Amino acid sequence: MAETDSPATLKAFEERLMDVSENLPKRLRQCADYVAANKDRIAVSTVAEMADGAGVQPSAFMRFCQILGFSGFSEMQRLFRESYVGGWPDYTTRLHHLREKAEGSPSALLAEFVEAGRTSLEGLLKTIDPPVLEQAVQLLSGAQMIHIIGLRRSFPVASYMAYAFEKMNVPAMLHSAVGKLENHHAIRPGDVLLAITFSPYSSETIDLVETVSARGIPVVAVTDTIVSPMRKFGAITLSVSEVDFGAFRSLSATLCLAIALSVAVGTARQED
Repeated sequence: MAETDSPATLKAFEERLMDVSENLPKRLRQCADYVAANKDRIAVSTVAEMADGAGVQPSAFMRFCQILGFSGFSEMQRLFRESYVGGWPDYTTRLHHLREKAEGSPSALLAEFVEAGRTSLEGLLKTIDPPVLEQAVQLLSGAQMIHIIGLRRSFPVASYMAYAFEKMNVPAMLHSAVGKLENHHAIRPGDVLLAITFSPYSSETIDLVETVSARGIPVVAVTDTIVSPMRKFGAITLSVSEVDFGAFRSLSATLCLAIALSVAVGTARQED
């Protein structure tokens, strides 16, 4: 029997997962960590495959589903198949949906994206924990070198921060993966990695975070959901939620955070 009403949306699912994760016993916490890092697999995997990925027995994974409020794995999977399968639609599909709704005029698009940006900016003050922001600034300002990675949708944010740090004489290096060149060995003790990634998360970014975390290099992460895989590596996590319109997400709140973080780090280094 389910413990409580089952989450009806992905956001509610993430909130429930965050609420219960900290107090779970070891095996069930393994389930929570695996689900948080592999939400895209829920819609297409069997309970046996999910349990194997989490390193537990299927019965333990079923119990985990029930603690989240579902009758079992099938009910949890149904939520993801209805809401999440395939992740975000491709750009052709997104444009097609806008045309179907007659929402594609330039002035209408501008108004909608302004509203989405305004809502995202207002939400930023709720998702950022001030003590965590202070901790991130302190860590970054004390780094010998700040290594920045953000690919695909995150690249504009990462490149802006690299530019801002350069202008403020803050030692920083942008990892862009151009030419498939890896610069892992450039990250040394005393440095800090600043990783920026949003759902669906960049595997290259996650791999770099995992590699440097294993070496004891501290990580500051800018990411979206409270169950982002960045959290499993002990990163200092700054959460940003961007409101979408027509499945298009702007970077209004993320860039606002990036500007504030960059200026705060530059200011802290000048004071030192």
